[in-house]
Amino acid sequence: MTTNPTPPPGCPAHGAGFASGAYRLHGPEAEADPMGLYEKLRAEYGPVAPVLVSGDLPAWLVLGHRENLDVARTSTRFARDPRGWRDLREGRVPADTPLGPMVSWVPVCNFTDGPVHERLRGAVVESLNRFDRRGIRRYVTRFANQLVDRMAGDGYADLVAAFSDELPMLVMTQLVGAPDEHGPRLVKAARDMLQGTETALASDRYVTSTLEQLVAQRKAEPAHDLASWLLEHSAQLTDTEVLMHLRVVLIAAYETTANLIANTLRTVLTDKRFRASLSGGHMTLPDAIEQVLWDDPPINTVIGRWATGDTVLGGREIKAGDMMLLGLAAGNVDPQIRPTPETSVRGNRSHLAFSSGPHECPGQDIGRAIADTGIEVLLDRLPDIQLAVDSEELRWRGTLMSRHLLALPVRFTPRPVRTPYERPEQPAGHPAHPPQPAIPAQPPLAPPAAPPVAVVRPRRASWWRRLLRLR
Repeated sequence: MTTNPTPPPGCPAHGAGFASGAYRLHGPEAEADPMGLYEKLRAEYGPVAPVLVSGDLPAWLVLGHRENLDVARTSTRFARDPRGWRDLREGRVPADTPLGPMVSWVPVCNFTDGPVHERLRGAVVESLNRFDRRGIRRYVTRFANQLVDRMAGDGYADLVAAFSDELPMLVMTQLVGAPDEHGPRLVKAARDMLQGTETALASDRYVTSTLEQLVAQRKAEPAHDLASWLLEHSAQLTDTEVLMHLRVVLIAAYETTANLIANTLRTVLTDKRFRASLSGGHMTLPDAIEQVLWDDPPINTVIGRWATGDTVLGGREIKAGDMMLLGLAAGNVDPQIRPTPETSVRGNRSHLAFSSGPHECPGQDIGRAIADTGIEVLLDRLPDIQLAVDSEELRWRGTLMSRHLLALPVRFTPRPVRTPYERPEQPAGHPAHPPQPAIPAQPPLAPPAAPPVAVVRPRRASWWRRLLRLR
């Protein structure tokens, strides 16, 4: 965490008694321990705290659970349209800001409110609902098995690079209708864009140009995928609106699901209490994923709401045009609803992992399906999987929006690769796309320096119980 001796002009910190310096939400120190920073801010400022984002631009971080719901659900007070951002209107936001993809207005449902939002979101939700959930799970099962086949014979792997970073985009490119060969590069571009790096804008342009080609192709040759369904929807979306919504669905589903898979696998492999709940039958896999959505949500912070007028939130005076940041991870551990991290939340889906209100994530059930089906395949195929390093050695890359696990090294008993799987049916029960090209083999990871972890032979029992008897 770092501070600025003097907050910039117009910084909300001035009006919040923040003369000693403004807490930055960017930079290596702040990104190393975001939850620690959130609690420090909560202790000092309560449920709403003044902060600085990239470029030392002022914003309010919403830390309280109730206050997050207030902002997310009240579009008349806190609009989603970034053109209301005062610093943007007054020329204080650099044209090449890494925040660009998150604050540059485009005709898409998550940047609109009211009737326009209802029209655009309605088209997205109704098109997503056309997918058969069993068909989606067949896609996930097929791709997850392919990914396991790439590592099964080695006995060790990095589950982030080899599994959690790959599976969501492989599935989502199929659902939106993008050609299979675009998957690997889309993975890299999506991650780069969402990290807000110096090349984020270039990555954003690559994703957009790829989807432009897809829209043009589907106009000429409709298929049974999201791109075609958006084009033919009664809301009569323009080509630009279709393109931008494909982009939103693809990127949002990828980022959240990749992090959810990695966070869940890490928890299973490192948290003895978590494993004990599963082993004892007190928690199912869907329950486990919901617990992770509380404890380690895939997105920490959402940029963007902008105050439509002067108001008060959490005891803070908010001015018209101020930027609001939804603190999803911070809201999940608000002491007002969860006095301690150990407080049971089993069966409770009131977490903020997918936000709330009219802009709540419309594809969250697809993300859950990818995560729980993919994890089930992995652990069923590799039931004696164990962490190959000490949990203290795990490292993350932090950004304003999320914290991404860099690697999850594991060991397991090498297993033969299975025979190729039949291509699953289309999610909607329609003719399949052309055959999926073979995924190129990757060189195995070097074994860890530490002695190999002892392997326990699996018994004939449920795969969760086989997994959780390791220790």
